[in-house]
Amino acid sequence: MDFGLSDKTALVTGGGGRIGSEDCEVLAEEGAEVVVLDVDEDQAQETADGIEEDGGTAHAVVCDITDRDAVADTVEGIREETGGVDILVNNAGMVDARARMEDFEADIWDRDVSINLTGSYNVTREVFPAMCDRGWGRVINMSSMAGWQGGFGQASYAATKAALIGFGKTLALEGAQDGVTANIIAPSIVVGALADLPIDQLEQVDEHFARIAKATPMRQLGTEGDVANLVAYLSSEQASYITGQVVGVTGGIDLFSF
Repeated sequence: MDFGLSDKTALVTGGGGRIGSEDCEVLAEEGAEVVVLDVDEDQAQETADGIEEDGGTAHAVVCDITDRDAVADTVEGIREETGGVDILVNNAGMVDARARMEDFEADIWDRDVSINLTGSYNVTREVFPAMCDRGWGRVINMSSMAGWQGGFGQASYAATKAALIGFGKTLALEGAQDGVTANIIAPSIVVGALADLPIDQLEQVDEHFARIAKATPMRQLGTEGDVANLVAYLSSEQASYITGQVVGVTGGIDLFSF
């Protein structure tokens, strides 16, 4: 299926990471010109180089999305080079903090709010008005099952991922009459090649992953590709009537089952 992205520019924040790089690669395969934005120059360049080697078009851009002035300058440079951003994937985020509330450090909370939530605001603020002016755009916020259901020991992560749902729905309302859609993806855990392992083998690698797989009706974990394929679809012409939706990539773990 042709998703109609051959004349579109996609900006993916955290584009050098596991999920972000897969998003970039799939969008490029669908014909989009991809801006791989990351604070890590090496990861951004590696992702962009891989896309170029496969025949796609990509640009590695280094930016700290918590720096509002830097974001404004960076987006202006992207606009001058590409003509403007048509697709924004707010993917950058931190997920390394784990502590119960009484031990949760304030500086970690502040860091995660700054990156996961305010960083997404900073980038969106610079590209969303131009999308509305042009009459076409796609914004995709990367939330999480933790944003839906909470996450034990993950106060900052769960809170910011929940906030991205409200943020995305607000963008959907504001862009609805201007040809701009906004949707939210909420994955469960994705683990790359480990998803192919039977549960008994997965237990030998990571007991935590195995417990999640056992609780998933499909009895397996997801991959970065499962997320990226949905990103590509929600970016497409075919998804033009889908907006303000939270779409789980979960294998059914959010369902009541017994």
